[in-house]
Amino acid sequence: MIGFVIGVFAIAGMIKGTLGLGLPAVSMGLLTIFISPFQAATLLIVPSMVTNFWQLFAEGQVLKLIRRFWPLLLGIVVGSIWSIFPTLGHGEFQSEALLGGMLALYGLYGLFAKNMPNLAAHEKWLSPMMGYLGGALTVATGVVVIPVVPYLQSLHLKRDDLVQSLGLAFTISTICLAVFLHQNPVENIPMDYKMSFIALLPALMGMWLGTKIRYRIPEQKFRKVFFCGLVIFGGYMVLHQFGLL
Repeated sequence: MIGFVIGVFAIAGMIKGTLGLGLPAVSMGLLTIFISPFQAATLLIVPSMVTNFWQLFAEGQVLKLIRRFWPLLLGIVVGSIWSIFPTLGHGEFQSEALLGGMLALYGLYGLFAKNMPNLAAHEKWLSPMMGYLGGALTVATGVVVIPVVPYLQSLHLKRDDLVQSLGLAFTISTICLAVFLHQNPVENIPMDYKMSFIALLPALMGMWLGTKIRYRIPEQKFRKVFFCGLVIFGGYMVLHQFGLL
């Protein structure tokens, strides 16, 4: 089990180091092959939190971004408290299908969304809505991707501001997920913080390796392979959940 977890987070960290994203999506997708989504989400907390802080505080302007995106962040908090979706480990509907659908949508978005429309003019009312959906889906799947990532990219932010804004949203989402998991335990599934701390080291080593890979292979080619893999893997998870594979 330890070797499997180390391998998963090393791969997920490498992809995040190469592309700047993907650690929660990849780690959740691979971990749920053998363990429940709830247990996988508990392992994600420490590596995700540390790497998100790294991304958030790599540059300045954090307070400026908080002042701008507080409606988005508030929406994430509200969505994680009052989710409209079945949450991790609770309810009759299993989270694997929803997670698989999220990964497939994320992959399709990454493959085909080349020119995002500029939604900055609608930011005032879109931010709380996108935040709520992001928070609700975070406690349902353990991953904050749709719709927060496409929404922030649609605001046409400067590159550094976009990276920090994503880090800010990911950090708040991870905190909300940690609180949710702690307050809503699932019977017979312990919160394995020790294993989560163990997963941190391979995730950081993977990120370091990913930054080296970034300069050796074409990023667009790597990105295309990555998103195609998410579509295939996410589709498999959905079909397998409903007994079609």
